[in-house]
Amino acid sequence: MTYPLLVLPFLIVTAAVTALSARRPRFAARMAASGVAAVVLLALTAVFDNVMIALDLFTYPPEHLSGLRIGLAPVEDFAYPLCAAFGVPAVFALLRRTEPAA
Repeated sequence: MTYPLLVLPFLIVTAAVTALSARRPRFAARMAASGVAAVVLLALTAVFDNVMIALDLFTYPPEHLSGLRIGLAPVEDFAYPLCAAFGVPAVFALLRRTEPAA
């Protein structure tokens, strides 16, 4: 299995859960906070993935990658922090009880 195919279900589930949470209160604020968190996580991923790959701590078989890279890091590595930044708050919003209207 290739890494892009491995990442795809995570992206689909994250998009679906985030879309489902759109009806919950404070969606815009949650998306703004998720966007900031995503930028930070993506920057950290770029730095640390590149350092770890440069130090040969791990490698990726090229035949399993899309070929797109940010520095030495394959773009597939950036999907997981993106999913975490948007998916975790969306799941939390969906699991949280809402107060009935008075």
